[in-house]
Amino acid sequence: MTAHIISSDSEANSIAEELRQFLVAGASERDQKPEPPAAELDRLSASGILAITVPREFGGADVSFETITNVFQRLSAGDPAVTQMTQSHFLFLDAIRQDGTQEQKAFFFGQVLAGARLGNAQAEKGSASALDLQTKLTQGDSGNYRLNGTKYYCTGAILADWLPVAAFDPEERLVLALVPRKEHGVIVSSDWNAMGQRVTFSGTTTFENVAVPENHVIPHWRLFDRPSVFHAYASQLHTAIDIGIAQNALSDAVALVRARGRPRLGAPVSKATEDPHVILRFGQLSAKFHAAEQLLLRAARLLDRATADLTIELAGEAAVAVAEAKAFSEDVVIEITNEIFALSGASATDNALNLSRHWRNARTHTVHDANQWRYHSAGNYLLNGVLPGKPIRKKAAAF
Repeated sequence: MTAHIISSDSEANSIAEELRQFLVAGASERDQKPEPPAAELDRLSASGILAITVPREFGGADVSFETITNVFQRLSAGDPAVTQMTQSHFLFLDAIRQDGTQEQKAFFFGQVLAGARLGNAQAEKGSASALDLQTKLTQGDSGNYRLNGTKYYCTGAILADWLPVAAFDPEERLVLALVPRKEHGVIVSSDWNAMGQRVTFSGTTTFENVAVPENHVIPHWRLFDRPSVFHAYASQLHTAIDIGIAQNALSDAVALVRARGRPRLGAPVSKATEDPHVILRFGQLSAKFHAAEQLLLRAARLLDRATADLTIELAGEAAVAVAEAKAFSEDVVIEITNEIFALSGASATDNALNLSRHWRNARTHTVHDANQWRYHSAGNYLLNGVLPGKPIRKKAAAF
């Protein structure tokens, strides 16, 4: 694949808007007839949007957190499921930037600039905690490793070129093994069957004695020994997805009410757009949506500030800001996607419109973990000055 190379933040935002319009046109149909969105992801790869965080020294635009946040919201307002397939791509590009060797950076950044995509193989089941892992790298022949394990919720894996796999090396250190999607022993299943975010195809991936060269292993454990915004960045992108869903849902609700010829029964007006209760409710939702946007923007700017002068305090403050944005955005997106139907009436439930996809997408995407803990994190910092900790993965206990 030949990919365009984006050179600036402004170009990234402009292309993201073009891609939003492209994605939104087919989002409803893809939700109703879910298949892996190969053409859509190929369009994103060819546009260069998936390489905008590559550092300048390796040929990328190296955009700010503010820009990648704006880009992610725009893409999610087009199709949040397709966009979520790229969330781990951006996150693990940052992992390579953080702890890869110069050789690894040159290779993988070069791959991405040419259009390659990184997938995701992190989560597991069956242990006492979501942070416990059983996937292992064992020593193989000629300095290579062998990878064995099973991963779940592998968003983006089915159409990725490379899979970053969280595993423990022979010294029981957390690493990322970057494995070609079509490597012998890699089995990616299309067993995703959720009510929303249907085309993420976040199914199961199994690794059976997969050969991994030593120079394809990133020492991810080092990230936990120093200040970083890596995990806050991951949440920031998820927040942008929520707000993108809310943006698209609110836009659809406005269009539907404007198109209605008559008001709800009992309203002493001639048009639905003149109903004072409808006007009030749209005003409330608009205010909440824009407040969520501003929290997202504030978090992005604090992430930029933290990376310019990376200290425990600045990284922690950015993480708290992201927690606030994510917590509030979850509440807002559920409210907006639910209120479409109350504001639009019985006609909004017509399956031909498929407006339920907004709520289904929001509800599916917002159950990654308990939202209350994000508010708790913000409150604990405000009251007690306690900065949030890092979610450290460990090897699962044997049973």
